[in-house]
Amino acid sequence: MDHGRVLQALAGVVAGYLIALAVWLAWLAPHAEPGTQPYQVMIMVGLFGTACGIALTWASMPTRADRRLRKHGLEGWARIDGVHPLSRTDHSSELTEFDVELTVPGAASYHGTIVVDVMPVHKPKMIVGETVPIRVDPQDRDRIILDL
Repeated sequence: MDHGRVLQALAGVVAGYLIALAVWLAWLAPHAEPGTQPYQVMIMVGLFGTACGIALTWASMPTRADRRLRKHGLEGWARIDGVHPLSRTDHSSELTEFDVELTVPGAASYHGTIVVDVMPVHKPKMIVGETVPIRVDPQDRDRIILDL
C-alpha cells in the first residue's frame, strides 16, 4: 500500500469537503425549508463517506507507470537465488528482498535484487530455486515488476 497516495487522496477529500461544508453552511442551510436540516446533514455525511471510499479505491490502484510496464514491458523470468525477509507490513504481508537471476529473451542474463511486498497467497511460489514471471522496462532494465 502506498501510504503517500492514500494521504494525498484523503487530504484532497477533506479539503473538498471543507469547501462544500462552508458553502452549505453559508448559503444553502439558511435558505432551506424548516425541518430539512437533519436530512441535509445526513446527505453531507454520506457524501463525505462516499468521497473517502472513492479516494481510497483510487489510491490503491497501481500507478500509471506500473500499468504501462505490465502492458508494454518485456516478458521474462527470474530464478530466485535468495530470500531475505525485511519486515512485516500493516496488511498481513511481508516486505521481502529477493536475489534473482533475471532472463529476458534476446539479452544476456543478469543478477539483481527485487524488493516485493509478498502476500501470504504468493509465499509458496516465492522460494529459492523457483522461477517467477517478470516484466522489464525496455528503456530501463533495472525497472522490474513481478507478473504474478
